[in-house]
Amino acid sequence: MSTLQETIHQMGRQARAAAYQLAKLTSDEKNAILRAMAAVLRGSAPALLDANDRDLAAGVAHGLSAAMLDRLRLDATRVEAMAASIEQVATLPDPVGQVMETWERPNGMRIAQVRVPIGTIGIIYESRPNVTADAAALCFKTGNATLLRGGSEALHSNIAITAALGTAGLPEHAIQLIPFTERESVTIMAQMDQWLDLIIPRGGKGLIETVVSHARMPVIKHYDGICHLFVDQAADPAMAVNLTVDAKTQKCGVCNALETLLVHHGIAAAFLPRVAAALRAKHVELRGCDATRAILTDCIPATDADWRTEYLDLILSIKVVGSLDEAVAHINTYGSHHTDTIVTADVAAAERFLREVDSACVFHNVSNRLADGGEFGFGAEIGISTDKLHARGPMGLRELTSYQYRVRGSGQTKGHGD
Repeated sequence: MSTLQETIHQMGRQARAAAYQLAKLTSDEKNAILRAMAAVLRGSAPALLDANDRDLAAGVAHGLSAAMLDRLRLDATRVEAMAASIEQVATLPDPVGQVMETWERPNGMRIAQVRVPIGTIGIIYESRPNVTADAAALCFKTGNATLLRGGSEALHSNIAITAALGTAGLPEHAIQLIPFTERESVTIMAQMDQWLDLIIPRGGKGLIETVVSHARMPVIKHYDGICHLFVDQAADPAMAVNLTVDAKTQKCGVCNALETLLVHHGIAAAFLPRVAAALRAKHVELRGCDATRAILTDCIPATDADWRTEYLDLILSIKVVGSLDEAVAHINTYGSHHTDTIVTADVAAAERFLREVDSACVFHNVSNRLADGGEFGFGAEIGISTDKLHARGPMGLRELTSYQYRVRGSGQTKGHGD
């Protein structure tokens, strides 16, 4: 076993031991520690910013894009946002110990289904150092020990944040950061099922595919954010323009940003020039189907690959569809099951869309950008899942728990029958 593997396995053993200590903490004790974590981050701001400056300098030297540098950058406002997010988690109800259901059997046996921590969670992520604080807070609140593996571009920032949080009175090894960024460390974590109960990868498709191909434990993930907005023939045009512009341009480099606009042919001639003008005012490049280009003659031709592309940029593909059925079929064929929206005043059409589109989040007259744990009232989210088992959509505290059956009786036995 290599030194790298030995070190990570030891951290896994430590995480398992820490999880058993975390299970002993009351909600009040966890909330007090969370508030201490927030205070420590505020007090450590100068050290965090110094560490982040080292990462930014290295990023510039290695030619990171402006968008990547922005994701990496910390400033006083972002440090305060991390601290405030942890404080918000402290105010949220603790799902651990929640009784989901109770019933009594004819033999007098009383059964309760109760939420419990998952145990130990490995989180692999890229770029954003705030994920270190968010993930640590959410996992700690739910009694889970956390093994974090960030990207090389944010190593100094992540080390500084983890070191600061470790002084807030947590059980030893409750939050650990793997200090290695070699790709081998991802594979080692993914195969460490004796110590980790769950892996959550947050990053590019390549990272997620690597984790899934090697994982020996459950993985919660989403590959792409190919999100759609369908403007139905009964849509309010002003609302549809506003939602389209917000969903595409409010922040284009995130997984819930709009990538494909679908427009009902009945309103395409009137609507497309109006929405195109608003999008071009925001410097969005438009790529359209033949029917779109017949109306927007200077639109770039869209290819089949465009319908399958997560641009994460100011680029939008547009398709004119003949019906709600065609819109739904397009989304279910080309989408990533993340977040898709219908804009319409027709309630029956909206209900059909919500029922028939196979995505984690389906919206009616709401911007795709609101597919977010914070917007859903979950506090800081651990990520968004497009899986169908255990967790789907924005993942907050509840999604970081499992459950157990607690059975109470008075001496009941199976007997000598079956």
